[in-house]
Amino acid sequence: MRHSLGQLLRPATVGVLALVAMWAPCGSPAAAPAAPPAPEASSLAFDQRYYALQHGGIVRAANSSATCRTNQTPSCADVQAGAQAVNGDFDMFYIDVDRDSNTYNSSRAEVRLPSGSQVTYARLYWGGNLRVGEQKPAADNGRVLIAEPGGAYKELLADTVVGHDVADGADAFQASADVTGLVRDSGPGLYTVADVNVAAGRSAAGAWGGWTLVVAYENPAEPLRHLSLWDGFAPLGARTGPEVGLSGLDLAAGAEGEVGLVAYNGDRGTTGDSLTLTSGTPASTVVLADAANPADDVLNSTISGPGRAAPARVPAHANTLGYDSDVFALGKGPLYPGDRATLRLGSERDAAWAGVFFLAADAQP
Repeated sequence: MRHSLGQLLRPATVGVLALVAMWAPCGSPAAAPAAPPAPEASSLAFDQRYYALQHGGIVRAANSSATCRTNQTPSCADVQAGAQAVNGDFDMFYIDVDRDSNTYNSSRAEVRLPSGSQVTYARLYWGGNLRVGEQKPAADNGRVLIAEPGGAYKELLADTVVGHDVADGADAFQASADVTGLVRDSGPGLYTVADVNVAAGRSAAGAWGGWTLVVAYENPAEPLRHLSLWDGFAPLGARTGPEVGLSGLDLAAGAEGEVGLVAYNGDRGTTGDSLTLTSGTPASTVVLADAANPADDVLNSTISGPGRAAPARVPAHANTLGYDSDVFALGKGPLYPGDRATLRLGSERDAAWAGVFFLAADAQP
């Protein structure tokens, strides 16, 4: 698993969430020097961040941090409701739902857990484009604010290397941190994430960004499953897309489950991007798609999941204009018995970046 930077703490008026999931008291911003920014790399190979074999599953909460300004053509309201358009078509600005003058962007999303569940791991991922009509400082990439349901903001600092790539007219990054203690103690409900370091304005590359909270849980009422989370930071577009190899899974015949991804700057209507899963001996490959994500346009600015009632989001824009956080159901068939499988995300035209994959799949009983 990827090496951690260890514990980073910084006093702040909003409070501090330590990376070992303990809370520090509030203090004056001048009481201690600011923590140094997390190390960065232009590309991070995908590595397994978490694995468990347990009765339970994985859920995620996600939302975007930027959207179109109103009173534009095409209609911003129509696009937010799901009409086809891309971020480069608009003057983009921040989503800000918290009515807090100390934050410049904020959005909410629900962690929904089955009754009787115990959180075993939780990680927050955030990222976006630093260069649009304005240029945001990269030093702020590894800092974000998070508030649990009914709670106050706590400062969160990246606990691992930040992916940061300047290419294709964009200045793209992804950062992450362990929030297991916060989510375990706070439970289900609406989480708010603020001050994601994304730029506003208009450019050919467009403004985009958002956050995803991935939560693994244990629940004795659910099937025994392999739960795996991988992260990295890799460009797509004309460059090679990432592959994530899975091994040692001991998959059951007719195994079912879910696959999730997080990616940046996927444009709705720009075809040529796909997510495939290869498994079994001899190997069999299937393309993962659903009603919200066409087989040849899987990076289409959606936050989507299987057909059950979707967790709440504030706001709940149907077209996120460049942020994808999607979960695909695996019915009987895509996973074949064996101990190896490969996920691959590729794009022929979108200048996009991949950041996260996860899998929850039935194990042998």
